[in-house]
Amino acid sequence: MSGIDMGLVAGVLAATLCAPLALAAWRMLRGPAVADRFVAFDMLTAVAVAFSALTAVATGRSGFLDVALVLSLVNFVATAAFALFLERKGRG
Repeated sequence: MSGIDMGLVAGVLAATLCAPLALAAWRMLRGPAVADRFVAFDMLTAVAVAFSALTAVATGRSGFLDVALVLSLVNFVATAAFALFLERKGRG
């Protein structure tokens, strides 16, 4: 039984992540509303977290997991702040 080439697996997964990256970037640029663009930005940061985790697994360097953690925390805070902004905008 032959071993699986991890470089090939990482390449296939990276290529697979390019599809949601491109679609979210398109929606962010062409989105009809601000909320659509922000949801696309949220998706872009999620894909960036996935790329960072994939890089950490492929290279064996745990520093990329720190990057993924920081990205996800910033994404959470930005999403909460934008939701608060939309709520206050709806009242006024």
